[in-house]
Amino acid sequence: MFTGIIEEKGTIKQIKQVSEKSIQMTIESANVLEDVQVGDSISINGICLTVTAFSDTSFEVDVMPETMKATSLQMLAEGSNVNLERSMSANGRFGGHFVSGHVDGVGTIVRKEKKENAIYYDVEMPDELAIYFIMKGSVAVDGVSLTVFGISGSTFTLSLIPHTVSETILGDKGKNDIVNIECDMLAKHVKNMLSQQHYDN
Repeated sequence: MFTGIIEEKGTIKQIKQVSEKSIQMTIESANVLEDVQVGDSISINGICLTVTAFSDTSFEVDVMPETMKATSLQMLAEGSNVNLERSMSANGRFGGHFVSGHVDGVGTIVRKEKKENAIYYDVEMPDELAIYFIMKGSVAVDGVSLTVFGISGSTFTLSLIPHTVSETILGDKGKNDIVNIECDMLAKHVKNMLSQQHYDN
């Protein structure tokens, strides 16, 4: 479980092809290595992955075919920056919202516009995800906990403060770039319960 508050930007040091559709990644980082152990979960661009090995400067993760197919990881290369967050601890502050690290789909940035001290992003999402979005609701984009400031059909709007722009990879992204989307967990549970109720009746 994560909060969507990014701890640092890491850099992909190596991508090793394990099989046709699976890879192993080595990621350079600093903060998330402070208390890392093999088996720990780390969110990489909003994707929950397991640490399989680590050193003083980097850690390794395995990426399965399904994860490659369903997320933006397939578009990354050696040297790409990524958002990193360790799983939340029971004695820490909860600054974002409940984020599972299970990506629901990928979206495309269709507009990026600076407005005073904020930067607005319009993100086009898969049509089937639109039901989970409400004004002022929560969404995780590339693992970053954000608030929905506008919805129009299958497009939602985000407003990023300068800190988020500088401390996450979203600041480097622009029009036509791909992002990972994780919808609000509560909305998904409610949708599932209502669907089951309709089926039972």
